[in-house]
Amino acid sequence: MENIVIIGGGFAGLTLAKRLARDKFNVHIIDRNNFHSFPPLFYQVASSGLTESNISFPFRLEIKKLRNVSYHMGHVKNIDTEGKTVTTSYESIPYDRLVIAAGSTNNYFGMKGLEETVYGIKTIGEAAHTRDEILDRLERGALCKDPERRRQLLSFLVVGGGPSGVEIAGAIGEMKKNILKREYPELKQEDVTVTLVEGAPRLLGAMSEKSSARALEYLKSLMVDVRLNTTMKGYEDKMVEFADGHKEYWETLIWTAGVKGEPMPGMPETTVGRGGRIIVDEYNRVKGLEESVLAIGDIALMQTEDYPAGHPQMAQPAIQQAENLARNLNAGEFKSAFKYHDKGSMATVGKHLAVADLPKVSFGGFFAWFIWLAIHLMSILGMRNKVVVLLNWIWNYTTTSTSLRLLLRPTRFPVRRHWGD
Repeated sequence: MENIVIIGGGFAGLTLAKRLARDKFNVHIIDRNNFHSFPPLFYQVASSGLTESNISFPFRLEIKKLRNVSYHMGHVKNIDTEGKTVTTSYESIPYDRLVIAAGSTNNYFGMKGLEETVYGIKTIGEAAHTRDEILDRLERGALCKDPERRRQLLSFLVVGGGPSGVEIAGAIGEMKKNILKREYPELKQEDVTVTLVEGAPRLLGAMSEKSSARALEYLKSLMVDVRLNTTMKGYEDKMVEFADGHKEYWETLIWTAGVKGEPMPGMPETTVGRGGRIIVDEYNRVKGLEESVLAIGDIALMQTEDYPAGHPQMAQPAIQQAENLARNLNAGEFKSAFKYHDKGSMATVGKHLAVADLPKVSFGGFFAWFIWLAIHLMSILGMRNKVVVLLNWIWNYTTTSTSLRLLLRPTRFPVRRHWGD
């Protein structure tokens, strides 16, 4: 049986592993985490709407019935394309074919120090960290007697007007508008500042102008200040420098402005293209390594006439690429070129507030919000997770409250390095 190693257990990697023929392939999934998670709902973890476990599912539980699939925890340290081995933190795994589905990571566009000073929602760990910082600022703000310092503590800047930025800004805006008076009586709405900045002339640049306009209107209704055509140059000592040269104090900066392909040590430089993505052909075969290495999902750069800059780094292209690759590998030949079928885009801003662009129609408001909830609920792995998420949403909807605003600090000792480092 052919030995296939898949780096990454996200939408693309896990879909591929489950679709490959069990009698033809031994499949090894490598991932630094021992679970699959659901990125579209990371912002709800960051805003205390859900917990990490609600939208995560153990790999071993998901693959227990797939006897030809195994999970290997570890960070990828090196890929030897000549020796056909992948070296992780703990082992070296040989392969006949390697599929890179490692996804993407934050792109700070060359701004130094941001990875150590800004918060994010790109991973489940980042989302949980961001949640703790938001709650920390609210609690400290409630104790602060100095009005000026209180306003500083409660200043939240979201950088990036894509779906993630719009969603987390809207969630914090909802906290400002609806939660403060219920749970933080010491604070006033005017103490909290929530601002979203976007370098482009409109929000949600990949969606229609109607959806962009609706999102802007919804954010304003949630007391979020939106600044378009505004670019950030740097962030140091809590001071944000903008492209026009002026500086402002922002206590908490949440970065959602861009992503790049996850770096893959050992991959030849000639295989890496724009945005750190790996260059592939129409069959997802890597440039120069077509016989043994493939890439799918966010990390794959497939340039076509319809998508000259590559496909959108979202769940649907990743899943569709995985399904198409599985068909080709199961058939034993590459006869089906990948063609992306755009099923539409959606983004939620708040309760009853969402936008949707489907192939033939664009709409917003309650109906879009309800459809968004249904689609995302169905996409979560695990029946238990689906039930818990649904119950959380029903409770939050009927009470405008949650018991998940828990500030959880890890113990300081014993000092422990990140697994795999």
